[in-house]
Amino acid sequence: MSEQRTRPTVYAVWLIIAGVVGWFAAFQLTIDKFIQLEDPQAALSCNVSVMIQCGKNLDSWQGEIFGFPNPIIGLTLWTAPVVVGIAILAGARFPRWFWAGFGAGVTFAFGFVCWLIWQSLYAPNLGVLCPWCMLTWAVTIPTFIATMVHLTRNGTFTSNEKAKVRANSLMAWVPLATILAFALVILLVQLRGLDLLSEVIGLIF
Repeated sequence: MSEQRTRPTVYAVWLIIAGVVGWFAAFQLTIDKFIQLEDPQAALSCNVSVMIQCGKNLDSWQGEIFGFPNPIIGLTLWTAPVVVGIAILAGARFPRWFWAGFGAGVTFAFGFVCWLIWQSLYAPNLGVLCPWCMLTWAVTIPTFIATMVHLTRNGTFTSNEKAKVRANSLMAWVPLATILAFALVILLVQLRGLDLLSEVIGLIF
């Protein structure tokens, strides 16, 4: 179903929610980074335990892969979904090139998050879960899935009307796809936990 015929209200509302949540997580990480820079030994609010903390992530090279703290990327880019969502609700109609660019940005965010998830679980210098990072993962994954479906139904990816109609019906399945994606992440966490347990047992015995 073409965007020109139906305003994607639910998708727009989700973009606003995801943008606000993602920005809030990035903001909290930025504050924690400032605290860490002032006092490397400071007890950060996100440091719940040895396995669940953000201090280790913020202090790692993965935490500033582009030469500056990753949260700054979130503070900048999470405003885009909010603006797009509000614009859609206000009746804006964006050209195909705009949606292509927006889709590229969301795809980059998704790929970056997947890399960060892998690094958090399997990088030798990390092996921890960051609470605010996980909140970012929680909104990035469904935003990516919903955006790919939306870009198919609004004609950005294809001009085939049947494909658009099918994509429109697939939007109802985005929550299930998101749950399955979360289940995969949880499975990876569990498997990594078993690996670490095996390593500890090996060291003891």
